[in-house]
Amino acid sequence: MCDQDHFDDDIKKHSRRDFATLAAGFGAAMMLPRAVNAAEVSDGDVVIETPDGKCDAYFVAPAAGAHAAVLIWPDIFGLRPAFRQMAKRLAESGYSVLVVNPFYRTQKAPTAAKGASTPIQDVIPLARSLDADKHMTDAKAFIAWLDAQPQVDTKRKVGTTGYCMGGPIVMRTAATVPDRVGAGATFHGGGLVTDKPDSPHLLIPKMKADFLIAVAENDDQRDPDSKDVLKKSFKEANLAAEIEVYPAGHGWCPPDTRVYDKDQAEKAWTRMLALFEKALA
Repeated sequence: MCDQDHFDDDIKKHSRRDFATLAAGFGAAMMLPRAVNAAEVSDGDVVIETPDGKCDAYFVAPAAGAHAAVLIWPDIFGLRPAFRQMAKRLAESGYSVLVVNPFYRTQKAPTAAKGASTPIQDVIPLARSLDADKHMTDAKAFIAWLDAQPQVDTKRKVGTTGYCMGGPIVMRTAATVPDRVGAGATFHGGGLVTDKPDSPHLLIPKMKADFLIAVAENDDQRDPDSKDVLKKSFKEANLAAEIEVYPAGHGWCPPDTRVYDKDQAEKAWTRMLALFEKALA
C-alpha cells in the first residue's frame, strides 16, 4: 500500500497534475463519463452499526428495483467526493453501492484534510490503526447491512472493490463472507502478497469469487513476484482471476489523485464492469 518511504518519489515520477490544478479544477476532475442508458439513482449518507462502533458511509442505488450490491473500500485518503462520484457512476450501471469510511473507529470522514493531496505522513497512522481482524469484522457487518436493504437483491452475489490499502481488505472480505461475495476487484492494491502469516493471498483457498487485480507498474517494479504468486494461488483454488500490470502509477484510478490516468482508469473500469456482469448475474 502507500508507504511514506517511496510515495513522494512515485508522485514525482507519475504525477499528471499539481496541487494548483487540483484546487482550481476539482469539479472538472470529477466529471467522470456516465454509463450508456445510465439509471436514475437515489443516494445519501448512512450510519452502519458494527461491533466496534458506528461507521459513516455513503449508499447509492438505482431509484427503482433491487440490484446486486457492491462494497467499495477506498484508498488511504478515505471516503471523499471522488469515491462518492465513482460509487454513483457504478450505481448508474445498475448496482446498489456502499462506500465506507474504513477509519470510523478513529475519525469520521473526511479523514484526509486535502483529499488525495493530503501529505501521506498525515494519513499513514490511520491505515496502521487497522488490522486483519478489523477488516474481517467490518466485512461481515457491511455485507449484512447491504443484505438488509430493499435496494439489494440478495439472490445475487455481492461484489467488492478496493483501492490502495483497500486491496487486502477486498481479499479478506471475499474470504470472510465467501457464500455472498462472488466478485472482487483490486486497483493498485498494495500488500496482497507478504511473508506474514496473515498475508491476504493465503486466504484465496477460502474464497468463492472471481477476481480482477489491476497492478500499478511501479508497484510491480518494486515487487515483481507478487503477480506470479497470485496467479498460481488463484489457479490452484480453481478461481478465475484477471491479473494485469497497467502502465500507470500507484493511485491512477480515483479522479482526484495527482497520478490519475484517464485512459488506464477507464480500461480498469471497463474490466470491472465485465467481471460484475459475469460474476454477479
